[in-house]
Amino acid sequence: MEDNILIVDDEPNVISALTRVFIDEPYRIYSANSAPEAMEILKKHSIKVVISDERMPEISGSEFLSMVREQFPNIIRIMLTGHASIDSAMKAINEGEIYRFFTKPWNDMDIRFAVKAAIDKYNLEEENRRLLDIIRQQALNIKLLERQFPGISQLDRDENGRIVLPDISEEEMTQIIARCEKEFI
Repeated sequence: MEDNILIVDDEPNVISALTRVFIDEPYRIYSANSAPEAMEILKKHSIKVVISDERMPEISGSEFLSMVREQFPNIIRIMLTGHASIDSAMKAINEGEIYRFFTKPWNDMDIRFAVKAAIDKYNLEEENRRLLDIIRQQALNIKLLERQFPGISQLDRDENGRIVLPDISEEEMTQIIARCEKEFI
């Protein structure tokens, strides 16, 4: 999956400035001038990080990021504002569960590092979800095997904790393997 970022701000100059911050980075940048326009982009593209201004017409950045959290919970959310207040910061953190909060003017290096860390966080969480799905599938396969071959998942250990394999003839092992292949392949 590509590293896609969405910048949402009603000021085109801010979008241009932020886009320049990432010019040397391997990101694909999408931009929107409003929350409704941004939601359309989110529906069409796999976005990893959203950077949103707080003060926008129609829908505030904290309201928008809250909508993103509800509809696209895996996307990492960053707030950017020229009018920092404790109330707007708390609202963004509590309702939008934002990852970072920046004020305008921002430090280019700080925002670049924050986005890199956000993408790393997204990728790590995505890999965790993928591995968890594998574990769930393997657990289901073990349950199915156990149903068909009661006791197959039990392990016997010797006094040193080493696994002891039961005495099974080669013919019995071949039959078990054949039945497993038939069932799971």
